[in-house]
Amino acid sequence: MNFNSLEFALFLFLVLMGYYLLRHREQNFFLLAASYLFYAWWDWRFLGLLLTTTLVDYMVGLRLAAPGPPGRRRAWLLLSLGVNLGILGTFKYYNFFFDSAVDLLGFIGLGGGDHLTLRFLLPVGISFYTFKSLSYTIDVYRGTGPATRNLAHYALYVAFFPQLVAGPIDRAWKMLPQFEKPRVITWGLLEKGLLLILLGYLKKVVIADNLGLLVYQCFNRPEAMSSLSLALGVYYFAFQIYFDFSGYTDIARGIAHLLGMNLMINFRQPYFSQSIREFWTRWHISLSRWLRDYVYTPLSYHRGLNRVGRNLLITMALCGLWHGATWNFVLWGVFFGVLQWMEWPLLRRRGEDFPNPPRTLGQWPGAILRMAVVFHLVCLSWILFRAPDLAAAWDYIVRLFSLQPGLRVDLYGVSFVLLGIALDVPQYLSREQTVYLRVPGLIRAAGYAGVFLLLALFAAGHSLPFIYARF
Repeated sequence: MNFNSLEFALFLFLVLMGYYLLRHREQNFFLLAASYLFYAWWDWRFLGLLLTTTLVDYMVGLRLAAPGPPGRRRAWLLLSLGVNLGILGTFKYYNFFFDSAVDLLGFIGLGGGDHLTLRFLLPVGISFYTFKSLSYTIDVYRGTGPATRNLAHYALYVAFFPQLVAGPIDRAWKMLPQFEKPRVITWGLLEKGLLLILLGYLKKVVIADNLGLLVYQCFNRPEAMSSLSLALGVYYFAFQIYFDFSGYTDIARGIAHLLGMNLMINFRQPYFSQSIREFWTRWHISLSRWLRDYVYTPLSYHRGLNRVGRNLLITMALCGLWHGATWNFVLWGVFFGVLQWMEWPLLRRRGEDFPNPPRTLGQWPGAILRMAVVFHLVCLSWILFRAPDLAAAWDYIVRLFSLQPGLRVDLYGVSFVLLGIALDVPQYLSREQTVYLRVPGLIRAAGYAGVFLLLALFAAGHSLPFIYARF
């Protein structure tokens, strides 16, 4: 049940109608049932995995909160880690590690013969809800977050349908209090929610899906395209994946507002970043913070350039592997780890991040130059992300820089890129996601009418699934 489907529109309408008619205690059970229905709609067989994660970590949280010797608490945490990573590893990474082992054995001359092969389907959203649930048990173990005794609240935290498939990966200490207290739904919250939903569908249906069709032409037949078209294909994909994913997040946050709740901001105009480190504080913020708190920081008790480099490489390699079980994603993560390692001494010497947005007119030329460099490095990484395998990625890069002639990709995609930039600039300059609500009412109404017109024009076209739903 994709956010951009008629089934979801009907589902959301019924959920909102039922939700508004119920009292607080009943609302939580209603939302939990709706969330399980939403997940079962994708594939009911994987509902058991979601329930297993929920029940195990709920029980572990209670045991971790109870008095006991450190060794016993550590054993309970290891149980949570083992169950969660075991399920994730089996269903997401078994095929990858098995195939890699077979290839390695063949390379050293120990291959041959038939191999017993098991193929696992990837449960939708498993990477997201696994990391959410793990953050809860780790926080309780560390004493940085309380355990909850309410199973329904914890189950709703793990399965909350707006963020179940593609995040954001909110922490339990932020979400559980919102489930525990009655929600007050104000007109301001409703208006913000409707605006975010409208922006999300504009980003997805109008910008991302149309760019996606052009991206497919370039990455599906790079041998037939000119180098200029291949470059445009990379630029198009950079904006496709950004508006696809941030559009999903906007819709999820908007739905949460309609339910009287808040989800964290997951994107802050990342293509305006002036360093790779800043990019990862603006792109997929919930994942970046998760990796910082639960991977990078525990590795960083000892400092120094070599250790920083090691920690960055490990963290970003895991970031890549989280995205997908292929060597493309691992190398994609390592690429970002190397870039951050290279820039770390420069940023450390400076002592602070570059002001963004720049504070004075004289700071803008340097800022624009740094933004351009960072953007093109990120675009280079997107080739690894989008190509089906390493061989295809390398072939695309070679053809991109070989100045080969060939077919031209349509330039009308530039208009969608410009529309996206026009959406981002006011948010970037104001540092406010809902800055459009400060526009005079008449102008805002005209803007809403324009968005509805664009959605009406493009909604009947080719609809693509959300990219991050497959992670």
